[in-house]
Amino acid sequence: MIVYINGEAHEYAEKTSVAGAIAGMGLTGKKIAVELNKEILPFQQYDAQLLKDQDRLEIVHAIGGGQDDSFVLAGVTYHSRLLVGTGKYKDMEETRLAIEASGAQIVTVAIRRTNIGQNPGEPNLLDVISPDKYTILPNTAGCYTAEDAVRTCRLSRELLDGHKLVKLEVLADQKTLFPDVAETYVAAELLVKEGFDVMVYTNDDPIAAKRLEDIGCIAVMPLAAPIGSGLGIRNPYNILTIVENAKVPILVDAGVGTASDAAIAMELGCAGVLMNTAIAEAKNPVLMASAMRKGIEAGREAFLAGRMPRKRFASASSPINGLFF
Repeated sequence: MIVYINGEAHEYAEKTSVAGAIAGMGLTGKKIAVELNKEILPFQQYDAQLLKDQDRLEIVHAIGGGQDDSFVLAGVTYHSRLLVGTGKYKDMEETRLAIEASGAQIVTVAIRRTNIGQNPGEPNLLDVISPDKYTILPNTAGCYTAEDAVRTCRLSRELLDGHKLVKLEVLADQKTLFPDVAETYVAAELLVKEGFDVMVYTNDDPIAAKRLEDIGCIAVMPLAAPIGSGLGIRNPYNILTIVENAKVPILVDAGVGTASDAAIAMELGCAGVLMNTAIAEAKNPVLMASAMRKGIEAGREAFLAGRMPRKRFASASSPINGLFF
């Protein structure tokens, strides 16, 4: 028999229950609401209620916290869409607490500026962000040529026992910290040929973003605003264009200042947001990390929900038809 679930046709055997259909979709035990033929079905009836040919089910499940919503990088599934950095905190303990509060699963580390075991006797960042718990994302912060960036990635591969996932950034100058896109192309091509999984920082140019995707980068990371500026997304329509034309994850990187900035990025359809300064330089970094986590989740849910259309004039929230006068 044919049963329609959220508008899509599914074929089931006779005497399949609503609970059976829910199990088949991998939603058993999830927080869901079910509507059968336009009538709410109480969860106590899922087992007993048998489906009939041409029945229509609407199943809505909560995605809050990113628990049921995921994206994939280099073959690994991640449920947190917030990626965080490790710089600018006052000490290792604050670093640990902020990262935990963020809920991040991917933590980026500046190989040229951070001790992750290459300097014995100094505080080791890996003592507070264990590779057993987090995906370590080495980055090439501080590199101004393709050659330096490629060497840094090779160093990270040696330090982290063959680790292939890297964040590539090649900067143009120290004042703006804008990417040198020409050098970024060169470095990306070399790293992809060497088998690295490259996540790449670039400007908010749809043409540059598409070219980096075509080179073979597994994720493209356009800036929202200059690194560390906290200005938020300056060109939302550029970001939207990049997202709409991409076949790889698009993650906003740099320039986010507060939770509403992160939410806007997610509402545009980005797969995630990477940030450091916005959390580390807040008056209360741990609390800001928690706020950013919630902003990411709210923005993602809003994107999935689909916002109402913008209208020029007012529209009454309550219908006026049927009023008594």
